[in-house]
Amino acid sequence: MERGDELRNWLKESLARGYSQQELIDLLSENGYTADEIKEILNLRYSVIKKPQDKSPVPKPTPPKKIDLKKVPSASEIKELSELVLRIKKEMAKTVIGQTDVIDAFICALLCNGHVLLEGVPGIAKTLIVKTLAKASGCSSKRIQFTVDLLPSDILGITTYTPQKGFETLKGPIFANFIVADEINRSPPKTQSALIEAMQEKQVTIAKETYKLPLPFFVMANNNPLETSGVYDLPEAQVDRFLFKLLIGYPKSNIEEKQIMETNVTLKKFEDYDIKAVLSPEKILHMQQLAKDIYVDDKVKEYIYRIVEKTRLKNFPRGKYIDWGGSPRASIALFIASKSWALMKGRNYVTPKDVKDIAHFVLRHRVILNYKARAEKINSDDIIDDILSIIEV
Repeated sequence: MERGDELRNWLKESLARGYSQQELIDLLSENGYTADEIKEILNLRYSVIKKPQDKSPVPKPTPPKKIDLKKVPSASEIKELSELVLRIKKEMAKTVIGQTDVIDAFICALLCNGHVLLEGVPGIAKTLIVKTLAKASGCSSKRIQFTVDLLPSDILGITTYTPQKGFETLKGPIFANFIVADEINRSPPKTQSALIEAMQEKQVTIAKETYKLPLPFFVMANNNPLETSGVYDLPEAQVDRFLFKLLIGYPKSNIEEKQIMETNVTLKKFEDYDIKAVLSPEKILHMQQLAKDIYVDDKVKEYIYRIVEKTRLKNFPRGKYIDWGGSPRASIALFIASKSWALMKGRNYVTPKDVKDIAHFVLRHRVILNYKARAEKINSDDIIDDILSIIEV
């Protein structure tokens, strides 16, 4: 519905309830409309209703919400940032062949100030993607190989004492902008929890001192999907802390496979690819702030709510396979991720298609399936496909 129609319907309802011109002016003023806008709106009253009825005892109708255009990023800002995103992708293409959907999702998660859980077989450039993204972003990166004997202090750091220096804090590898948590499910829960806490709080405690982590702080953790012995699956509550869960597969064509054979980090050093820093930590923080200011209409918010609600109600054919639906964190994730996706696409507003594009990234680890689904080889992506086809835009 156009905004003029919304205002006309509101005005018609208000006059039907018997509100005077002054009362209408007061209502519009309270909702941020200027004097000129109020005058223009009141001129519409002659076209909607001329004879008001008695006032109804029901509460006063609220005028349509006025968009604060000062908070919405300008078209020039959006254009500049979307061009930066294209430049990042161009730099990443120097080392990573294909995987464009995964790269887009990584950049989107970074703009959301979120973290990514990645699942895929070994040797498909999971670590290389993060390393290249960090280099193109002008940020530091560290890789942590999770093992069964890894301790929280191995990640966070320790306090040591030497006679020459006294007590000294040695910070762990967590103190970097980009962290690759390799095979996170190989470590016991207490070590996993140390990383999850750092992700959420953006700070760590060593001995009795609290230290802020460098910003932006971005974690890509990957599961070992091949083995079941000697691994500790992340609890659902901890998996929920990741903004996205991404699935990365084999090259899509023999052309990509041949390119990988000819261009890979086994044949030449990573430094030889000459990855240029397109961004800086400060620029990323600015982009994250702009992403928060992308406009989302109430109808798009309602669309997000109905998608998440459907996972809870389970009132569709494949709903019987759902054990637990998405929590409010799923709604929040769809909300912020759709904003960043719109920013990447060069817009300062969100469309329902943006929500659809990122729905699988957000929901595939938040829609918990039961044993029937596993027995019949139904996965969460199948359920999400059904929901998106059912919910009308």
